[in-house]
Amino acid sequence: MHGKRSFREPSPDSTVADLLIRAASDFPDRGLAIFDGRGRRYERRTYPEVLAAARQSAGRWAAFGVEAGDRVLVSLPTSWPMLEAWLGASLRGAMPVALSPGAALGGGRSHIEKVSGLMKRLEARHGIVGDGFSRDADQLLQEAREASDDESAILLHQALGKAITVGRFQETSPLPYDAPKPSAEDTAFLQLTSGSTGLPRAVQIPHRSALHNALANDRAIGFPHGAPTHQWADSMVSWLPLHHDMGLIGCLFLSIYAGLDLWLFQGTTFLARPRLWLDHLGQHGTSFAPAPNFGYQLCLERIGEKDRQGLDLSSWRDAMTGAEMVRPETIRDFCTAFEPYGFRPEVFRPCYGLAEGTLSVTFDQQGRGLRTLPLPDSTGEAGGGQEIACVGSPIDGTEVKAVLPDGRQAEKGEIGEICVKGPSVFSGYWNDPEATAEGLIDGWLHTGDLGFFSSGELYITGRLKDILIIRGHNLMPHEIEWQAEAVVGGGGALRSGAFSVTRGGAGEEAVVVVETTEKDPEKLASMAGDIRRRVGSSLSLVLSDIGFVRRGKIPKTTSGKVQRRQLKALYRSGGLDLIGRFDA
Repeated sequence: MHGKRSFREPSPDSTVADLLIRAASDFPDRGLAIFDGRGRRYERRTYPEVLAAARQSAGRWAAFGVEAGDRVLVSLPTSWPMLEAWLGASLRGAMPVALSPGAALGGGRSHIEKVSGLMKRLEARHGIVGDGFSRDADQLLQEAREASDDESAILLHQALGKAITVGRFQETSPLPYDAPKPSAEDTAFLQLTSGSTGLPRAVQIPHRSALHNALANDRAIGFPHGAPTHQWADSMVSWLPLHHDMGLIGCLFLSIYAGLDLWLFQGTTFLARPRLWLDHLGQHGTSFAPAPNFGYQLCLERIGEKDRQGLDLSSWRDAMTGAEMVRPETIRDFCTAFEPYGFRPEVFRPCYGLAEGTLSVTFDQQGRGLRTLPLPDSTGEAGGGQEIACVGSPIDGTEVKAVLPDGRQAEKGEIGEICVKGPSVFSGYWNDPEATAEGLIDGWLHTGDLGFFSSGELYITGRLKDILIIRGHNLMPHEIEWQAEAVVGGGGALRSGAFSVTRGGAGEEAVVVVETTEKDPEKLASMAGDIRRRVGSSLSLVLSDIGFVRRGKIPKTTSGKVQRRQLKALYRSGGLDLIGRFDA
């Protein structure tokens, strides 16, 4: 540990660019390190070096004609080119938009179509993509022209004209530029949601929201320790992708704000070798790290007792967990498995947040580890059923309440929709006033999440919306359903329904039930395989279960909409008349 350091609080009107400039000035020996794909080698740059590279990148954006306020799509994996492009766009005064790279989406058609659609929706000036994007997009463009698909051909042609490959971007000579002077209320960047109509919405995050959330996280994490994080922590170690708000805000922004060393692994590296993450938590002074529930579960599953030998987790001060429902059994099992190697149960710090809140909304600020209550019944009393993890109290300057369907504020133990108000709340959805008016009412963000309060602390119980959260990634059910229906055909007459189920420590897993007229078991098995491959390729998702039913057996509304909750209830109770079922 380096000991207590001098710390200059940024001014309230600071911008994202100001935070980076301040880090380079105030923390010249700290910086960022990014590991290669195997997690063995890394390149570390100090904050002054990061700033210099970002300024070069801002000059390159200027050379491509990017002006203040322009949207710039950045679709690259965790890497120096990704960071340079995103930070450079911010220094240029543009609005960077981070999108998962092709590999994370399965690559190929689905990724190119998403990039193309987002460029059009956001009216993006340019996007930076992997070097293989143009080749793959050229092929799809030729296919669209041969199929006389004019709409797709136009969209792809426009995307190709705006897409800049990494190689081309880095070879471009930077131009001089005048640094803009945005206000704290101006939009700093756009964060993408999971999407409700195939393409995600773009959440507008003002500079003041980004600054406030970093400041509030610094204080909330440090609260049980008697001092803000910047006074006692040395480093953060993360595998969370930077296109995810937990990686961008919770790791990158917080590190820049607090002057921490940030060690970044690629998500694919963590999935293949999770022990590397734990190894580095003990190598860089007093550390802390966030991860969704599935990250801790993966460590349990992939790091056996023999593989834990030599670990030293005694320097791991805080293990934040959020982005999906916190599973008490996962936390308890992790503590049991890793306590012999220096991990302490009180290190776990559950939290709750969402993109529209910049990131954090509530944080466990007691530092006593996992705490749970039983799921309340309809009267607000403990029902004796499912355990619900406490996700803490609101961060500084933030109000949180649960609202009942009739508009009344829920009392202790009553489950209602979670609503949030405060300086971290977004300013609206880009170019979508209807969605903004629906989500922001009288200054309150209506999250669509359900929960209850006890002793001033929040417990999340589920979601009003149909969003599936699988391993920290948000998916809309129709994204799975469309892939399934493309296999069975039927011109829309044969429907499907997707939902998630909870299975022990593995957390939520995806299931799809599909209508079909097919009866042959071998053909059903072949169709299941095709559905599994399509979903895996387009969404990078492994389906836990695929069930087939006769046409008309999926419950629907009178207008033909699939009733997913009723379908899920039938599935869980065994009430579906399945003609075929194929587990993963």
